[in-house]
Amino acid sequence: MEILNRKAKFNYFIEDELECGIELLGNEVKSIREGSCNIKDSYARVKNNEIYIINMFIKNYSHTGESFKTNETRERRLLLHKKEIAKLKDKTTKEGYTLIPLKIYFNDKNKAKVLLGVCKGKKSYDKRETIKERDIKRKIEKDLKRY
Repeated sequence: MEILNRKAKFNYFIEDELECGIELLGNEVKSIREGSCNIKDSYARVKNNEIYIINMFIKNYSHTGESFKTNETRERRLLLHKKEIAKLKDKTTKEGYTLIPLKIYFNDKNKAKVLLGVCKGKKSYDKRETIKERDIKRKIEKDLKRY
């Protein structure tokens, strides 16, 4: 199962991508496997030399008892090396970049991974340009199908 953040490419210029692990509870892993996760409004932030993903929604697993249910939008720690965290901290504080989760997936070893994008926000005129380019591509593909 793969959870995508489709709005990220529309709202941000993605400068760099970084794969990192995520610290989850057992029932959260099961929920992600079911596809009960949303990263549309989430972002990552550096706190105490650790990176946390904020506002990521993982629905409580349907077969979990009441005693094991957790906060669905709690902060979850991302697993990175200290040097990588230091680089990301410099970029976010000095250069004005934002850390946005682009995708959550399971790798070959069945470990949950997050593809973290180092992004810069788009202005409204950049978004209009993106829409215009997308419409032109659609029109060209539609015209090519006719022939």
